[in-house]
Amino acid sequence: MSKATVRLISVAVATAAAMTAAPAATAAESTPAAATATASDPFYAYGGSEPLSAFAPGTVLNTRTLQYHLVGIPTPLKAVQLLYRTTDAQGRPAANVTTVVRSPTGDRSKAVSYQSFYDSLSPEDGPSRAIAGDVTLGGLIPNVEALFLAPLLTQGYDVVIPDTEGQRANFAAGPEYGTNTLDSIRAATKSAQTGLSSSTAFGLMGYSGGAIATNWAAALAPSYAPDVNRKLVGYAEGGLLVDPAHNLKYVDGSLAWSGVIPMSVIGVSRSYDIDLKSYLNGYGLEVYKELEHGSILDALGHYPGLTWKKMAKPEYANPNSIPAFLEAVNKLNLGSAATPTVPGFIAQGNAGVLEGTFGNHPGVGTGDGVMVAGDARALARQYCATGGTPVKYSQYELLSHTGAPVVWAPVALGWLGDRFAGRTAPSDCGRIPAGNSLAPEEPASLS
Repeated sequence: MSKATVRLISVAVATAAAMTAAPAATAAESTPAAATATASDPFYAYGGSEPLSAFAPGTVLNTRTLQYHLVGIPTPLKAVQLLYRTTDAQGRPAANVTTVVRSPTGDRSKAVSYQSFYDSLSPEDGPSRAIAGDVTLGGLIPNVEALFLAPLLTQGYDVVIPDTEGQRANFAAGPEYGTNTLDSIRAATKSAQTGLSSSTAFGLMGYSGGAIATNWAAALAPSYAPDVNRKLVGYAEGGLLVDPAHNLKYVDGSLAWSGVIPMSVIGVSRSYDIDLKSYLNGYGLEVYKELEHGSILDALGHYPGLTWKKMAKPEYANPNSIPAFLEAVNKLNLGSAATPTVPGFIAQGNAGVLEGTFGNHPGVGTGDGVMVAGDARALARQYCATGGTPVKYSQYELLSHTGAPVVWAPVALGWLGDRFAGRTAPSDCGRIPAGNSLAPEEPASLS
């Protein structure tokens, strides 16, 4: 990568970081115009005469090449974007978009599927839109993530960046995140424009929302995409959502992260086509409307002290009393999913008090502010007990959710590098402290 490219990326990333730190109202002023522009982009719509069901998952439906943008600024890097066939949370055919960025120094033998933590309920905030030049508040996150992508590209890895939430922005729908990721890899290796092929080895990498996609992809690969599973060298993730029911209890009343509660309600509703609004009170409906198309930046710190009870009608004070919600949440529990067959590196912060989350409920415990440490430990131990591959687990006792990536990212990059090099994967199996029960949630009676 040339020095000019590196300088341009650095300037753009600094600009993105500054914009992210700016007041939300100022950044949000550009959202409607950007949303209108991207909504009219015909590339995202499949318009073929054949139904999507006629195509195998991973089939490329459309291709375009453009400049890689950072906060709307074009860089010298080229990006190939693919519209491809995939499968949604309910097993239905869907179309989605992924972006492939070729390393200036790579030989196409190795690639990393990088799953973004854009965490949004608006399709306009997806990484492919930001890379194409659109600027939205939620889309600033994929721009800042260039800090993670640049080292990969300079070390010779081609990078594949799927819109993990799909074109409906199905926030927190883990299984759909996984299929979108796996079919993105299939599409990337089938396109002549990317230079990738069936012989290209892949690693999976993601933090937070990106960790959801990374882990679900690794778990689903043996059954859903065995062809992709054979290409995988391992998965590296941090700040992982394991059991959403536990997370809702953990962030209840948090000063910063409680806005995740309504975001999760909306995401579950949308992913599984269920209407949860009838269980909300007037205030809950108000918050639902405010965040229906919002991003994590619209929720983070905007609802200090918010609890499920403040949003729900009195008779639904326990969310487990809602059968449709309970069924959906249990589908999103990684503890009930298959065990990956490739080595893994799982990292988790545990200083959530630094971000205003003081929850320490029985059976849930502490975490990084939004993700539960006991759940991550339990999942790692489960993989050790049920799989035949090594699991490295690191818990950062003094780091919160936003601080842990600084430590996690370089370690994850080195860990993946060793897997590509064929070195024996390290294992912490037998040394990981006990975690929480990941058993499915049980129904509760109406209060």
